Amino acid sequence: MHIIPNLLTILRLLMVPLIVLLIIERQMMGAFYLFVIAGLTDGLDGFLAKRFNWSSELGAWLDPAADKALLVSIYVTLGLFGHIPVWLVILVVSRDLLIVGGILLSMMMENPVGMKPLLVSKINTVGQILLAAAILADLGFALGLGKIVTLFILLVAVSTIVSTLAYLYAWFKHMVPHQ
Repeated sequence: MHIIPNLLTILRLLMVPLIVLLIIERQMMGAFYLFVIAGLTDGLDGFLAKRFNWSSELGAWLDPAADKALLVSIYVTLGLFGHIPVWLVILVVSRDLLIVGGILLSMMMENPVGMKPLLVSKINTVGQILLAAAILADLGFALGLGKIVTLFILLVAVSTIVSTLAYLYAWFKHMVPHQ
């Protein structure tokens, strides 16, 4: 049974190219529904892992990778089609690359850093999800969510910057401890 959360995560990873394809094909309703299903599998795998102690080291690596693959792919695709400002796509992707790069560098330097998600990072992720969902819903159902989308863009921009700075601070503190 411990494998169920990992299978849900792998299912979410497999949904990523389908969601991207639906966006490219301008099938925004389908992209929205699949994005919601991906979100539900994320919540379910986390619930099962915690509730029944079905967590695993593989899941600890796969789950955030699936989340990043989903959000980065959607942001890049929506950015290419002009639905998300390119500067925001660059900001979001750069933050993720900095975090992954910092983790890899710390491992290469044999000083692995254990990065726990910070509160601001959780806020950032929720904002990214809400922005993607609002854009897909607006494009799929013509809901007129322009003002809400603008608010989410600001939330994501600010929380991305604050989150990046917080992770950089934690990384430097770990890598260069005070003597």
